[in-house]
Amino acid sequence: MRRLLLMCAGLMLVACSKKEAPPEPVRPVLSIKVEALGEQNLGRFAGNIQARYESNVGFRVPGRIASRSVDVGAEVEKGDLLASLDPTDQQNQLRSAEGNLASIQANLINAQATARRQQSLFDQGVGSQAQLDSALTDLKTTQASLDQARASVSQAKDQLNYVELRADHKAVVTAWMAEAGQVVTAGQQVVTLAQPDIKEAVIDLPDTLIIQMPADVVFKVASQLNPDINTTAIVREIEPQAESTTRTRRARLTLTETPAAFRLGTAISVTLSSAIKPQIELPLSALQEVEGKPRIWVVDTQAQTVSPRDVSVVSRTDSTVLVASGVKSGERIVSAGVNSLKPGQKVKVDEGSPQ
Repeated sequence: MRRLLLMCAGLMLVACSKKEAPPEPVRPVLSIKVEALGEQNLGRFAGNIQARYESNVGFRVPGRIASRSVDVGAEVEKGDLLASLDPTDQQNQLRSAEGNLASIQANLINAQATARRQQSLFDQGVGSQAQLDSALTDLKTTQASLDQARASVSQAKDQLNYVELRADHKAVVTAWMAEAGQVVTAGQQVVTLAQPDIKEAVIDLPDTLIIQMPADVVFKVASQLNPDINTTAIVREIEPQAESTTRTRRARLTLTETPAAFRLGTAISVTLSSAIKPQIELPLSALQEVEGKPRIWVVDTQAQTVSPRDVSVVSRTDSTVLVASGVKSGERIVSAGVNSLKPGQKVKVDEGSPQ
């Protein structure tokens, strides 16, 4: 009997020592829902809106600027006065030319009378041929001098008109290179006029990017203040030589459409992209290296479990990795803590994860 009791006690002790294994805990994870990229981003560059046609104009005569009639940003019509020079010198030249013309006109009257008198004497047989020839020569010389004097007067009037700088077309004043009181030479650039009808985007691109830029590159132009205002563009002109210090080349882009908000001088950002085979960008923390092979962990949203999957990596940066195959758009993958997961492990998707 005693022996039986001891055996029962031992069995009870063994039963108590055996405990059922606790269920594996559900692991919370951070995850993201991936989307395929159909284009490659080649970079974003700052620029501004400029007029396609600009002209730097100046006075056609030298002098001191007496007044400036418009400021930067002003819209001018054809014939509007922009600035004027001190006209004193040109007025004096005109008076001198007019005085010379009056003198020659008087000489012409005298030469005509002399020629008529010598012709009359010669016809009467009193005057000589030599005297008649001399009178006729003086008349022709005086007439030529008169033509020259009239041209000088006309030129002096033009010079006087040139002291006023006027717009030769509808434009917007974008810059002044001289101020009132400044002495300028003939042809010196004084003001820049831009025709506002045709606008284009102007950016500076790295020389290396231009050399490698694909033919199907797409330029998206957006306002820096309001990116919702945007359009596309195509290259109209690229400078053939890079700037020596920055190694950039200026590119001028023709806008597909010109939004009203794209005024002259508007700051813009231009994004370059090109079509590629669909790829998916993942955070670098989502990638796990197993025996030299990259893989990710895919979340089964129905069963709330994870499973590993090998992927093909195209490129990687310090924070992201570009995957070409192994994952589909719309799938959810673990974005952090991948090294502590097991196949089929129960997980809880963090509510703060992107959907």
